[in-house]
Amino acid sequence: MANHPQQLELPAPRTYSRTEFTALRARVKGVSIATIARLYFDPDTSPYADAPSELERFLRTMRDDLVSLALREGSPVLIGYLKQSIEKTGEPRLTPVSLQLIEESAGKWAMARPEANHSVSRWFRPLIAERLAHAHLATLGELLTFCNRRGGSWWRSVPRIGAHRARVIVAWLRRHADTLGATVAADVELADPLAARSDATDTVVIEPAGRHLAPLERVAVPHALSGERGTNRSLAFPYVRARHDLDAIRAYLNGYTGQEATQRAYTRELERLLLWSITQRGVALSSLTVEDCEAYKAFLAVPAEAFTGPPAPRKSGRWRPFAPGGLSPDSQRYAVRAIRAAFDWLVDVRYLAGNPWRAVKDPKTVKRVKKMKIERALPIGLWTRVRAFLADRSESAGPDGARWRAARALLLLMGDAGLRVAEAAASARTALQWHPAEYDTKHDTPATWQLEVVGKGDKERFVTLSEEGIDALRAHWADRGLDFDTATEDLPLVAPLVIPLTPHARKKFGLDEGAGEVAQTAGGYSVRGARGLTGWAIRQLLEHLPDLSESERRQLARTSPHAFRHTFGTQSVAADVPLDVVQQLLGHASLQTTSTYVTAELRRMRREVAKYHARLGRRLSEAS
Repeated sequence: MANHPQQLELPAPRTYSRTEFTALRARVKGVSIATIARLYFDPDTSPYADAPSELERFLRTMRDDLVSLALREGSPVLIGYLKQSIEKTGEPRLTPVSLQLIEESAGKWAMARPEANHSVSRWFRPLIAERLAHAHLATLGELLTFCNRRGGSWWRSVPRIGAHRARVIVAWLRRHADTLGATVAADVELADPLAARSDATDTVVIEPAGRHLAPLERVAVPHALSGERGTNRSLAFPYVRARHDLDAIRAYLNGYTGQEATQRAYTRELERLLLWSITQRGVALSSLTVEDCEAYKAFLAVPAEAFTGPPAPRKSGRWRPFAPGGLSPDSQRYAVRAIRAAFDWLVDVRYLAGNPWRAVKDPKTVKRVKKMKIERALPIGLWTRVRAFLADRSESAGPDGARWRAARALLLLMGDAGLRVAEAAASARTALQWHPAEYDTKHDTPATWQLEVVGKGDKERFVTLSEEGIDALRAHWADRGLDFDTATEDLPLVAPLVIPLTPHARKKFGLDEGAGEVAQTAGGYSVRGARGLTGWAIRQLLEHLPDLSESERRQLARTSPHAFRHTFGTQSVAADVPLDVVQQLLGHASLQTTSTYVTAELRRMRREVAKYHARLGRRLSEAS
């Protein structure tokens, strides 16, 4: 039988990621293996981070693969250089220049291509990969989806990424769109999305039957629909200098300056109505009739698709006034009432002749008893273990020690004094007073620390801090370079230790753009920052608190900052603190609200007794 020549197929060359190419480049330049492992390989996902000998062997294998490929595919000059090097030393001795030539010739075959299912740690340095992982972004596909969903400010939800790194990441994702199978949307801006703009392109003209929508601060309205000649305009002398509807809306909203939450809510309702009246109805705001108002009330239940979309920054072209699914009945009722109140004001200042919303009934809603989510309060056993764990971690001298001390101080303000997260973030040292012990024939009052709190509705109340909470504040203040006991400045009780490099943070703390990351003592946490610190502490507890049962793990996983306030209320009632005292400490307007904690405690007692009887019944049946 004659021999027939067979075609020999060489296996496809192994591919290497950008990180691995960078590591080899560093090794050729003489960087130590230990340094390469620390800089370029994630200890949680890479087998080389803690095994220098394995990394050394891997880089040698990678070098030999690339040289073999270059000997087949490279230029005659490169092939000659490599052969000469091998003849002299027995192995290819690479220089930065020769490695660059190899990358240019063999890299197009050996360089791996990013794919959506690849881990971010394969393509980004460990520091960046770790920060993305904290935001639950494990793969490139998840990162790309996250960017498109959040828009230009996506990086603000990833701690310590910053605008510069965000621009680099977005540019890289766009560069590899072919292999990733998708790209970052065009309106995910590479610049800081919250930076102020002065150019005219930031204004969006809203037109009848138009598809373009924009928030109130960016809206421009055609003259015919501006309301300057609205049919409902008052003929009497107006009390405000409002030439058109936009001026009138801004005048109304300016009355809520200093009440950010209220101003934000009223802005949302009025801009929705303005956009609808122009694009859907083709009518100026000051020309709306009762029929128009009824139509808008119906629209609130089922907004047009063009008006809905996922959350996006107000600067983004993907911003929409409604979330998908429309508004709940309660939100519809709130919208109608807020608009009616705004129109009442416009009538009072004689901008409008009358209020058509007065003839519109509120949307029907089911009256429900408002339920507090007190089931999220931590049981006393779990709360005790959490406190002990916080105290233990606060003793740490490591890089996270200061963060633990800040978290402990914040959580004890909420869990030991019943503060809301906004109240804890806003509390200042000057509002905290020490009262010495008082003794009389009837009662002895121990020495206490009392904090003055201005809560919801600008109501003042006084709460007592625990000695453990005061110790936590002292330790946190020491990290800030301050003496807690002798301080007289109006400084926040809990504050971040450093100011990040983001423009928003620079502006908030009044720093120059060119300054580096610096320690700070003056500004406290925002509510969002306090929530972020609480969330970080809860994630750490879930990961490191020993001997957690499944029910305790579920309890911790659903714990929010407000749950610590509920913990204080529940445990105070369980400790037989009089109900009216608990009401005053929590700042409840009604004793009925506070009595919910009594109901919760009774339910807990019933559960525990039921467990006892069930356990006793099992033992009796076993004995028989």
